[in-house]
Amino acid sequence: MNPGGHRLRRTVVCAALIAGAVVMLGPFLWTLATAFKPAADVFASPPKWIPHPFTLQGYRDVLALPFPRYLLNSAIVSISIVTLNVVFATAAAYAFAKLRFPGRRLLFFVLLLTLMVPFQVNLIPLYRIMIDLHNISPLIGANTYFGLIAPSAAQVFGIFLMRQFIASIPDAILESARLDGASELRILRSIVFPIAGPAIATLAIFTFVTAWNDFLWPLIVTNTDSMRTLPVGLAMLSRKNTMNWSATMAGAVITVIPMLAVFAVLQRRFVEGLTAGAVKGTG
Repeated sequence: MNPGGHRLRRTVVCAALIAGAVVMLGPFLWTLATAFKPAADVFASPPKWIPHPFTLQGYRDVLALPFPRYLLNSAIVSISIVTLNVVFATAAAYAFAKLRFPGRRLLFFVLLLTLMVPFQVNLIPLYRIMIDLHNISPLIGANTYFGLIAPSAAQVFGIFLMRQFIASIPDAILESARLDGASELRILRSIVFPIAGPAIATLAIFTFVTAWNDFLWPLIVTNTDSMRTLPVGLAMLSRKNTMNWSATMAGAVITVIPMLAVFAVLQRRFVEGLTAGAVKGTG
């Protein structure tokens, strides 16, 4: 192989990666800068990448909202959805990957078909169900934690992702546990969950990011500040014919911090989960 050609290819690849990183980081850096700008400088020409004068008014406007309540609601909803998805998706994936029952392949195929149905198609029937449930009990249905969490408690994508990983677990390990008298629930708890840690971390990150950023469903199913999540609460900064861009960008910066923290904690397992299928195969 020509050493000069190899170096040229590496240079081109590195340049392309750097250019891609700049393009992806550009909007975030602009958001960060705008969060510290006075309102008059948001649309200044030429654009100001470095705020001058530097102001915290955008953050003050965000904190003037019932911000702690929005943050608490988002945390409760996101953590609950992640926990339920991990448990339900892993259990269902284990059944589809390792248990033999009539119609297993057909049922899994039907579940995959539901991935093609946009969530917006289900909004009206879901909302009607939540209204009816709220009429039965004010503790469930619309404008409750149940209404925010239940529609996302189990997702087909999570089942698909976990099944691909669990299928790679050797059957001999599971058979040995059954011969020792372990029930399927014990196998799931003591063997499958520990082995599937990287895949669970991957699912947890994907689910947390989706739940934390979800705007449409919380906007529809909530109608009071006491139940609004952070994305919906920050949208309240927008008023008729006006938009507080500095405060909106400040809210966006605050919103992204928990996602970065979750990824930083689970990063190693996340990478293991993404590469496990390529190394082990899907079974």
